Amino acid sequence: MLEKILLGTYTRGESQGVYSAQLDTENKKLTDLTLAAKETSPTYLALSKAKNLYSVTTVDDKGGVAAYDSSFNYLNAVTEEGAPLCYVAVDNDRQLVYGANYHKGEVNVYQILADGSLKASDAIYHDEPTGPHENQDHAHAHYANLTPDKRLAVCDLGTDRVYTYDVSDAGKLTEVAVFEAPAGTGPRHLVFHPNEKYAYLFGELASTVTVLSYDASTGKFTQENKISTIPEDYHDFNGGAAIRITSDGKFLYVSNRGHNSITVFAVKDNGENLEFVQNISTEGDFPRDFNLDPTEQFILCGHQKSDHLSLFERNNQTGELSLISKDFYAPECVCVLFEG
Repeated sequence: MLEKILLGTYTRGESQGVYSAQLDTENKKLTDLTLAAKETSPTYLALSKAKNLYSVTTVDDKGGVAAYDSSFNYLNAVTEEGAPLCYVAVDNDRQLVYGANYHKGEVNVYQILADGSLKASDAIYHDEPTGPHENQDHAHAHYANLTPDKRLAVCDLGTDRVYTYDVSDAGKLTEVAVFEAPAGTGPRHLVFHPNEKYAYLFGELASTVTVLSYDASTGKFTQENKISTIPEDYHDFNGGAAIRITSDGKFLYVSNRGHNSITVFAVKDNGENLEFVQNISTEGDFPRDFNLDPTEQFILCGHQKSDHLSLFERNNQTGELSLISKDFYAPECVCVLFEG
């Protein structure tokens, strides 16, 4: 079976934009790297059910989000003065796109129009006190995506907070709850357990996963447990990056930039606890993103600084990973998105 992959990149070096590639699951091989859309630093990507592509973009020193149709024809871009977004997500039910802007500490909402193009709907800035780390100089929204009950959860690395918003059909946000993480956590990304009762918060600055219980009646998160993602004897730089959970809720995976590894956890006690399984080198430099393929037999990891993809096979009984290949060229890759 051939699975199609989209790769988001920086375009500071050899990259020219959004690339596509294929994973041959039978031969366990990556093939056919192709430039899908010429774009300026499309560092995060999201697909709608209609197969429209929404990408981080920069146009004439203005940052925002670009829209492409299913054939990667350019539709439009919505931009404003300042730095681009760092995260985009699609709300298919309400036909909205969400964006998180790290540099501006801003959450953006866009409406999807009939042809798949976008128009701005709402924007919220965070102005709460920031954490003690040197990278917490101001608010840094890093993630904006749906909770299982269709609220919007936003991670802010600068304020050490996770915000929960109600969302109107027109894309207007109303804050309903705020979770304050331990100082210096640096909330980056969040994933939910399939049972919808627990979520897992990756702290970029602390290199920790915090287990949160979620109350759907209020939108409130509560801390239950916390676990480190790097070895105790590692003291050099590390920044937590991507976090993924299997569809059966049994295993959680995170990538570590600096330590350049993926850490595997078994999910225990119906989601409340995590147990260390494995820490494996990604065989590259700065693994900013990785993803499970649709079969969940494989994990594909992109490296921002060493310009290649590493392919791992996953044991679905133990969760452990084994390296298949580490030599597939992919320039400045920072987002891995399977189309399936």
